[in-house]
Amino acid sequence: MTYAHQVFDQIPDPNFALWNALLRGYAKNESHMEVVALFGRMKSMDIMPNCFTFPVVIKSCGKLSRLVEGEEVHCVVIKGGFRSNPFVGTTLIEMYAAGGVIGAAYKVFGEMFERNVVAWTSMINGYILCGDMVSAQRLFDLAPERDIVLWNTMVSGYIELGNMVTARKLFDKMPRRDVICWNTVLNGYASNQDIEACEDLFEKMPVRNVFSWNGLIGGYARNGRFIEVLGSFNRMLTEGDVLPNDATLTIVLSACARLGALDLGKWVHVYAENMGYNRNVYVGNALIDMYAKCGVVDNAVDVFKNMDKKDLITWNTIICGLATHGRGGDALSLFSQMKNSRLKPDGITFIGILCSCTHLGLVEDGLSYFQSMVSDYSIMPQIEHYGCMVDLLGRAGLLEQAVDFVRQMPIEADVVIWAALLGACRTYKNIELAELALERLIELEPKNPANYVMLSNVYGDLGRWKDVARLKVAMRDTGYKKFPGISSIEVNDSVVEFCSLDERHPETEEIYEALRGLTKLLRSSGNVPDFLELGHGD
Repeated sequence: MTYAHQVFDQIPDPNFALWNALLRGYAKNESHMEVVALFGRMKSMDIMPNCFTFPVVIKSCGKLSRLVEGEEVHCVVIKGGFRSNPFVGTTLIEMYAAGGVIGAAYKVFGEMFERNVVAWTSMINGYILCGDMVSAQRLFDLAPERDIVLWNTMVSGYIELGNMVTARKLFDKMPRRDVICWNTVLNGYASNQDIEACEDLFEKMPVRNVFSWNGLIGGYARNGRFIEVLGSFNRMLTEGDVLPNDATLTIVLSACARLGALDLGKWVHVYAENMGYNRNVYVGNALIDMYAKCGVVDNAVDVFKNMDKKDLITWNTIICGLATHGRGGDALSLFSQMKNSRLKPDGITFIGILCSCTHLGLVEDGLSYFQSMVSDYSIMPQIEHYGCMVDLLGRAGLLEQAVDFVRQMPIEADVVIWAALLGACRTYKNIELAELALERLIELEPKNPANYVMLSNVYGDLGRWKDVARLKVAMRDTGYKKFPGISSIEVNDSVVEFCSLDERHPETEEIYEALRGLTKLLRSSGNVPDFLELGHGD
């Protein structure tokens, strides 16, 4: 654009086409301030814009939320005699509606001599943006012409409000439906957590594209059904009508990360490279996350190093991944590289940095980074950052300092913070502070028996069995049982979930027989399991 503007300035008397070309160039490059400034230069030179000039300038005013300048342009539109132009009028409606001035948008709409279906759609969409579905529906019913875009706009409006019943009724009334309309409703069911309706609609679709598959797969992911994500991805590949895109692979890799499905994640990695997505930043970020969460940190580092383009999410993912796996030194080194690249860290970055300091026991460095977050980057600490600091102090044995830190926090400590403090009290056998932490945990979660389990283990370590028995009674009196943890394992290209004393698997007998054999081997090697941990046996 710099060269384009230099050439433009050398032209003695540029015509409308040249002015408009320069304006469009700035607009396409998201340089909206330059668009407004260039329009001001036109006015100062008494050059009257034409009907192709105004929409570009009005859209830039809308993008900048500069309604005052937009109103000035509107005045020039009226003086220039372009009030009746439907293209100019439509962009004015969009600008006012996006700025929340729906009355001005409707005034423009009412003054238009020729209102085509695009103008009707823009006005209706303006009401939808303001959450006024009553007015939107009223105009929709009055519209002399309703094309597929207008129908889809109304359906999307009801979906945004979570009204899937009305959205589906409108969808069923549509005289003509393309794949975009089907995808709109499909994603609506997924985003409103009605995954059964989403599945049903997907099966009824006459034609599916990659966005249809992504709608179903993404719906499963948003609702925490990660095994179904992998199943749908496998079906997508098997049917072979539609190829996955970068969004598909990103969702699937995230599901692999959540399930620990490393083998499938590796296969997706190879598939992504073969499909030409090896340089895609979104796929790269998902690969780093998958490898880190599956424990293969070196692979995550390799993906990071081979990425041509790295955004903030890339740096955050690798830093947090390294920190989680105890490689705090590498995480802190990468943080220095990140700062040298002139990329500004955010709150998530500092969670990884504070975690690294925790694993390395760097109390002073952790306090320094915490202060730097506020003073150097103007990032307000969230509950997660305070939790990292309490964990850092607690693991270092500075329990009194950790409690003081909690008391001085500007926000109330949550269960995670008190649980971290309780865990540190067990490590350093501090009964007094452990009982204080339990009191706070009971206040926050009175019906969670896991809180009693943690303090019971502290008493058990010290041989205070009467106190253990007392807490067992208190735990029983809550009337709630501690839910068992669930683990998952990847077997034969599928993921199997199991929990303690689980008998749901069809090969339960064979599994327990193998488990008994492993237990015998462990005992013969001198390894005796510790059954005193209440968190396991109970």
